[in-house]
Amino acid sequence: MSTVTTSIRLDGSEGVQARRSSALRDVVAIAGRALRRVPREPETVIPPIFIAMFFFIVNIGTLQRLTQSHIKGFDIKSFMLPTAILLGVTGVSRAGSLVLDIQDGYLDRLLMTPVRRFAILIGHMTADVAIACALMVPIVGLALGLGVRLRSGPGGVLVFLVVGCLWSLAFAGFGYAIALKTGNPAAVNSSFMLFFPFLFLTSSYVPRNQLSGWLGAVAAWNPVTYVLEGLRSLVTQGWLWASLGKALLAIALVGVVSMSLCFSALRGRTRRG
Repeated sequence: MSTVTTSIRLDGSEGVQARRSSALRDVVAIAGRALRRVPREPETVIPPIFIAMFFFIVNIGTLQRLTQSHIKGFDIKSFMLPTAILLGVTGVSRAGSLVLDIQDGYLDRLLMTPVRRFAILIGHMTADVAIACALMVPIVGLALGLGVRLRSGPGGVLVFLVVGCLWSLAFAGFGYAIALKTGNPAAVNSSFMLFFPFLFLTSSYVPRNQLSGWLGAVAAWNPVTYVLEGLRSLVTQGWLWASLGKALLAIALVGVVSMSLCFSALRGRTRRG
């Protein structure tokens, strides 16, 4: 994150000065440190993938016969895959590790170096994207093993993973905002609970045109609805650019809010330090 140079003072003594490295190097260094800590913290990655695969299998077993008998040609496995993906990657972040850095004083020491402040968050978020992508692979692999085929083809699989990573990144900002604002691991761990109302007040289990009353109205304003529909379009229909565009717009709107909060919290934490 910085290089060390030796300078000769006028009195003949040597002094050590830290020279700022590139922004990219700062980000890579912090992302690398965050990724190296993952094997030592399996509790941060095992529960999300277990929950996602568990609900995916249970929902298929519970709803497959019912849906097939009432809706001709309806594939519950393809329909539920995006829900499983969002369950798996939402809230996956290194915000908990950032709290530990705050508590043990590492962040304060880091802020005393020439490292760029924004690189602290960008580095952690880069690690988050890599972890989210890794978590999605076994979920998609399970779906393919159960017979799910993406109508959009191999390119659609790649776009599917990218959209999932972007959503994970957009939501992760809330966790970092809480981490930097409170420095409390319990508060960070509970941030995932923010997602549950958004997931279930949407078309996670039935198509949106089957929702009625107040639930249909809420789902229409829920950004998760459009992320789900964008992902489902890749699985069940192919390349529907309107659905993908709405999904990306929903992710962008959530990202603007979450990133504004977390970078504002970083500025506040920096001033306090």
